[in-house]
Amino acid sequence: MRSEHSGSSLPASSPSPLPSHSPPTPPSPSPPRLRFAGVPDRRHVVPGTGGSIWRWMLCRIMEELAQPPFEVVLWTGERVRGAASEPVARISIASASALVRLALDPHLQFGELYASGELEVDGDLPTLLVEIYRGAFRERGRLPWLRALAQRLHRARSNSLDGSRENIQQHYDLGNAFYAEWLGETMAYTCAYYPDPLGALDAAQVAKMDHVCRKLRLQPGETLVEAGCGWGSFALHAARTCGVRVRAFNISREQVVHARRLAREAGLAGQVEFVEDDYRNIEGRHDAFVSIGMLEHVGVENFPALGEVIHRVLAPSGRGLIHTIGRTRPQPMNPWIERRIFPGARPPSLGEMMSIFESREFAVVDVENLRLHYARTLAHWLERFDAADARIEAMFDRRFVRMWRLYLAGSIASFRTGDLQLYQVLFTARGSDDIAWTRAHLYGR
Repeated sequence: MRSEHSGSSLPASSPSPLPSHSPPTPPSPSPPRLRFAGVPDRRHVVPGTGGSIWRWMLCRIMEELAQPPFEVVLWTGERVRGAASEPVARISIASASALVRLALDPHLQFGELYASGELEVDGDLPTLLVEIYRGAFRERGRLPWLRALAQRLHRARSNSLDGSRENIQQHYDLGNAFYAEWLGETMAYTCAYYPDPLGALDAAQVAKMDHVCRKLRLQPGETLVEAGCGWGSFALHAARTCGVRVRAFNISREQVVHARRLAREAGLAGQVEFVEDDYRNIEGRHDAFVSIGMLEHVGVENFPALGEVIHRVLAPSGRGLIHTIGRTRPQPMNPWIERRIFPGARPPSLGEMMSIFESREFAVVDVENLRLHYARTLAHWLERFDAADARIEAMFDRRFVRMWRLYLAGSIASFRTGDLQLYQVLFTARGSDDIAWTRAHLYGR
């Protein structure tokens, strides 16, 4: 299994500008020029309010979002615009029921209403979501008891042995053909690495695999175990380029079948073994451990158990790397993403991740954050997804297409605003001296 995705409330301001020595930020496609059709000015006026009760409710929501730079149009024809003179987008709300649902539970209902078509967006969706997330971080006035009630209603699913398999099947066993439409040639469903910020997706995914191999300093003849291998791209890459023997574990049957076929076609079936089983059942001793995009599905309550598994399977001088979506502080998953896209998922903070390492006294050697690389990866995925719109609708339906478009756009916004991070944590056994003296091996080629 393999993934990395999406968030909830976000920081109050955009990320700080990159230092002058950083590579240039790649140009993003300009948001389309908004061409808003005229809306009849039909007003259900409530005496003394200057508009309907629905407009008043919408004004309160916009106040809580700190007057964001977009416009909202109600089914009555009434409009409310934020502080900006030029809105980045326009939201249309179809009914009183939709507005009430949005006001009471915005973190769940925005996604539900967008998927059903009761909420429409005219303009650039990722840019709109960036502004919503920034405003949501500053929201004020919402009653604490209402937030507490929403959290109780949106409890995450279990990541027990049976629960994990059910959660993963709901997301990853949608069919390989679906993911092949937009993931690119590598079928890597994790953050790519862009040495050149203007680089192509497939080249960046290969660069990510090389980056991980260099961090682990893999050598011919060594053994590598991978927890959560996706469609097998990293396991096959490591075997082919580094000469290691790999055992890769995954509980998604669709992905394992695909990976085994690729191994046979590449002549690597004798060097790479894909095992359809849970990470908790990994056995044997290995020179290196890697997990790329699985930790989000483990559950923080299971982190010490994962540390025990790594301790059991990693040689005393071995190296390990965990690549995961994370957060700057502990918080639950966005309820709509957890319900509709990634059941059981919860990106951890670095502090929460430490329970993996501290439980068995692993030494953290290096931490790297690739947040902006993931925003770029997701932009490439969304571009490909939109190009395959009609084919994906034929596989599923229109609601499914809208749901996944919102998920990808929301993920872009989460990484752009810093709600989500992307951590790579390299570690060894406490007393191991088999560590790199400098970082020259990472960036010297």
